[in-house]
Amino acid sequence: MKKREFLIAFSIALALGGCSLAPAYKPPATPAATPYHDVGPWIAAQPSDQLPRDQWWQLYGDAQLDQLQTRLLANNTDLAVALAHYTQAQAFSAEARSGLFPSIGLGADAQRNRESDTAPLRSATAPADYHSYTVGVQASYEVDLWGRVRNTVEAGRDDALAAAADLASAQLSLQAQLTDDYVQLRGLDQQIGLLQQTIEAYEKALQLTHNLHAGGIVSGLDVSRAQTQLSDARSQWSQTIAQRALMQDAIAVLIGENASTFNLPAQTASISLPVVPIGVPSTLLQRRPDIAAAERRVAAANARIGVARAAWFPSLTLNAQGGYQSTGWANLLTAPSRIWAIGPSLLVDVFDGGYRKATIVAAKAQTDAAGATYRGVVLGGFQQVQDNLTLLDHLGTAGSDQKDASDAAQHALGLAMDQYKHGAVSYLDVVQAQTVALQEQRGLLSLDTQRLRASVQLIRALGGGWTPAQLARK
Repeated sequence: MKKREFLIAFSIALALGGCSLAPAYKPPATPAATPYHDVGPWIAAQPSDQLPRDQWWQLYGDAQLDQLQTRLLANNTDLAVALAHYTQAQAFSAEARSGLFPSIGLGADAQRNRESDTAPLRSATAPADYHSYTVGVQASYEVDLWGRVRNTVEAGRDDALAAAADLASAQLSLQAQLTDDYVQLRGLDQQIGLLQQTIEAYEKALQLTHNLHAGGIVSGLDVSRAQTQLSDARSQWSQTIAQRALMQDAIAVLIGENASTFNLPAQTASISLPVVPIGVPSTLLQRRPDIAAAERRVAAANARIGVARAAWFPSLTLNAQGGYQSTGWANLLTAPSRIWAIGPSLLVDVFDGGYRKATIVAAKAQTDAAGATYRGVVLGGFQQVQDNLTLLDHLGTAGSDQKDASDAAQHALGLAMDQYKHGAVSYLDVVQAQTVALQEQRGLLSLDTQRLRASVQLIRALGGGWTPAQLARK
């Protein structure tokens, strides 16, 4: 081939290298409403009003929670698995990207050869035994005529980005789980504190009935009823202590600690309910890492359609090799010992039994599946935000009513005790008032915990403090 013809052929190959057989990519369409329902006390997010990007749990203002979150990031085993998967995806992406460059190899060999005396075309003067020494370099490069390599690289890059978002999603889920468990633990601490105070009050009431019974003022039935109330309160206290122990063990596992040696001191101080900027439904597409991961997998599947289509067309590889070959070491690296070869190779499959057609069908089906998964994740995200907004709105109303009920029950208990001391009512009235008062107080604490848990799940549903810009840093 003349030099001019070679340059023309090479220019055509480069021009074809700009082709891509992958469909033009568009993210799957998803329905999104303009506002959320039941917004309640939550504020609309402004451009500069977002959740803390890396430490959203600081909204709850608890130093011990901050320390636990730090230990979670350092020691959680599930997070370590997600990080390993991300590292693996990065390696696969780098592996695919290597196809954009030529492969170059160096080689050397030394042989002692014996040639057949009856070999075809062998000269009578040629020696039967001889040495062969070769050193050289080989290079090959696949010209990406139809975009197969570039689409493979693009799919690998999108897979790596999806894995980065998976890592962020796993981190967010674990952080939210830890915060939720911690909120429950503190709620149980408050329940335990309330029951301890109740036990002390019931012990005083039991002593009062003993004194009145000893004076012949009341019957032994009142003593039995007072003892029953005290024993029931102690039972509730023990059950709540057991629940706290289980929650503490769950937190230990999350932060990578041995549950048998881990301990969190009790705290009865209330955790303030934060005010969270919620934005509008459309911003959810940019704030949730699981949605970003699902969208990148659609893009990767779309690129693989181009890879599958490229198999129908010829592949062009440019090959070159050069070096030295001689029968002796002394004259190996000399001009007469030089060898070289250069030239393209073209390969196309003529018959494959339907393999390539099936590959394209499978790639399109995978893209459809990834698109459906993406839409499902988006709709699920909208539902989770709406559910927790609704829950918070109505739990807030329920909390106000529960506070009124608790105050009224405490007032009724005080009246019942005063009347009992003066013999105006039986101890059965006191028991009923005690039961209702404790029930309403525990219900109020439970609602406070439920509201805090719902706020944690709302922040998780909104994507925490994650942003798409984090993908660029992975």
